[in-house]
Amino acid sequence: MTRRAIHIAAAVLAAFVCLTSPGAAQDSASSVPATLIADNIRFDGSTSITARGAVEVFYNGSRLRAESISFDGATDNLRVQGPLTLIDETGNSVFVAEFAELSADLQNGVMQSARLVLDRQLQIAATEITYSQGRYTQLYQAIASSCEVCFGNPTPLWEIRARRIIHDAEEQQLYFDNAQFRVLGVPVFFLPRMRLPDPTLERANGFLAPSLRANDNTGTQLRVPYFIMLGDHGDITVTPWIGLGTQTIELRYRQAFRNGELEATGAVSWDDLTDNSPRAYLFADATFEIPRDFTLDLRIQAVSDRGYLTTYGFPDPDILESHGRISRVMRDEYIEASATLYQSLRDGVDNDILPTRVLHGEIIRRVTPPVIGGTLTAELEATGFYRFSSTDGDDGRDVFRVTGELDWRRSETFGGLLATFESALHGGVYNTQQDSSFGQTVYRLTPYAAVELRYPVQAVSASGVSHVIEPIAQLVWSETYGDPAPNEDSFIVEFDEANLFALDRLPGSDRRETGARANIGLSYSRIAPSGLTVGVAGGVVLRSDDQGQFTDGSGLNGVQSDFLLATHVSFNERLSLVNRSLFDSHFSFTSSELSLLWAGDRHNVASTYTFLEADLGEFRPDDLAEWAFDGSYGLASGWEAGVNWRYDFIENSPSRAGLSLGFANECVDMEFSVSRRYTASTSVEPATSFGLTVSLAGFGAGREGRSTARSCRG
Repeated sequence: MTRRAIHIAAAVLAAFVCLTSPGAAQDSASSVPATLIADNIRFDGSTSITARGAVEVFYNGSRLRAESISFDGATDNLRVQGPLTLIDETGNSVFVAEFAELSADLQNGVMQSARLVLDRQLQIAATEITYSQGRYTQLYQAIASSCEVCFGNPTPLWEIRARRIIHDAEEQQLYFDNAQFRVLGVPVFFLPRMRLPDPTLERANGFLAPSLRANDNTGTQLRVPYFIMLGDHGDITVTPWIGLGTQTIELRYRQAFRNGELEATGAVSWDDLTDNSPRAYLFADATFEIPRDFTLDLRIQAVSDRGYLTTYGFPDPDILESHGRISRVMRDEYIEASATLYQSLRDGVDNDILPTRVLHGEIIRRVTPPVIGGTLTAELEATGFYRFSSTDGDDGRDVFRVTGELDWRRSETFGGLLATFESALHGGVYNTQQDSSFGQTVYRLTPYAAVELRYPVQAVSASGVSHVIEPIAQLVWSETYGDPAPNEDSFIVEFDEANLFALDRLPGSDRRETGARANIGLSYSRIAPSGLTVGVAGGVVLRSDDQGQFTDGSGLNGVQSDFLLATHVSFNERLSLVNRSLFDSHFSFTSSELSLLWAGDRHNVASTYTFLEADLGEFRPDDLAEWAFDGSYGLASGWEAGVNWRYDFIENSPSRAGLSLGFANECVDMEFSVSRRYTASTSVEPATSFGLTVSLAGFGAGREGRSTARSCRG
């Protein structure tokens, strides 16, 4: 008889077995028939069956494969000769054994010389396995590991040996009795009882991967995170630092809501490094969707002292920002209202004389006028700046302003020439307190007019390479009428290809670019089918007279600005090289930035060089020249090395440096790192830090980051 014919007969027979067995007393409508496939099937009496040769049984989602199966209808049991494989209905648990006695529904049984594989990650070998109710599995004299074990290398990198291991499939937990943890076969520690999540569990109370950190200032600390579930939508992670010297507790709280989410991180430390003890920080961010398509953003950033974040290796921004903001973004409209509190962490900066409290509101709408066409953009803004200082003048000035702007823009094509006409009107009312050098209430008005001409030319070669050249010329006029107003937001100007043809290059509303000027530029692009793209753009600003609005370091001062040159080269998202420079007619550079991104199959490189000329107008008394480098390389057999570097060419010394070495395979992920911070200030000292993190695979949900699977050879 062919195997196909056996399959048809066996299916009918299995249905008969299920209906005539003791369990068939249940409602036949709810009974699920089994399917039996084999090369040979023999009937022994009315209720016994023996199947041999490539036997397969399918029942209620479970699947059993074996060399032979004997079914005893009187006891409703199966005797299975191996090698056998049993896969449960979820596909997450796989049993492999030499012999088994199982119930007809495959939900209870005993296996000899067996192995359990969970989620294709963790395997547990045992002399005997018993399981019941399709939920509980007990493994005796068991060895658990997620490492590949080969014939020529039978000792795994790590393993847990236990007298008994119980797997609860419903709770997704593993319970160990008399557990012994071994590394390369050598016992490391012993625990009489231990509980770990199985690989399928996404979230559960318990310890996370620990890490070891040594620092010149804070000493050697072992970080042991403990994860606590707060229902289905919230959790908290508590990480005590265990060691000598300083004491620290880190906290992270996360909560998901129906209309938003919240995450807060913080820490508290006790040390003798400063007179401020305890020291602490709190960073929290929350986002909520509220009615009428508005979004509510909340942020808190607070720290006890300036040097705490840097000393302990926490995120250390130069300026802390706490705010509450309501905003809405639509196709032709943007609305925002916010209140913000700033705090500078830079040495020598007095926060009392900075406008650290800011209220802001704005609405921007864009429409198409029915008669004149084009695009009309209307903006209304209200902003208040407040200083804690009560000193008269710049150090104590408080300002509240209301500004508005109308901008109309329309483009027309004349043959190959693209002409753009633009006009704008900006006005504002400024109320100043605690600064007698300005009038208490000031009114200002700035009209703009501009025309821009572009003539793009494209050519495509026979090989499909596209060349585009585009000369651009723009004439702009603007003038400000009214008394001077205090400058709170227009100190630092960035001149680049993005604003070369802007009506106003000053970043804020307190100062407006004025005078007659011509913005001239030329761009070239080359796009090849191979993925290689090259772009070059350059330009200069010519003025009728120097208005004295820009500082020397901006590149925009004088009748003629510095020359702007921007280039970029990219290749198939693997290579990106970008340069942007400002230089005068004598090729003396005002600023220059070069960045490189290079990604390959085994390496990643990110490098940036930055040069800025000294500029007292931008509060930069010295030149700035810095090189930053960050790279990684994948070595053989799961190893990966990384390096990061930051060098100050003005001081002729590094400011930061770091090395890392990591290893990852199917059963372990570990990383060793060393870093050095060379800079010093009144609040922090130079320090060297060492770190070690080890994470075992096979317990809890899958890991992020490196992953290398091995296989046995030969």
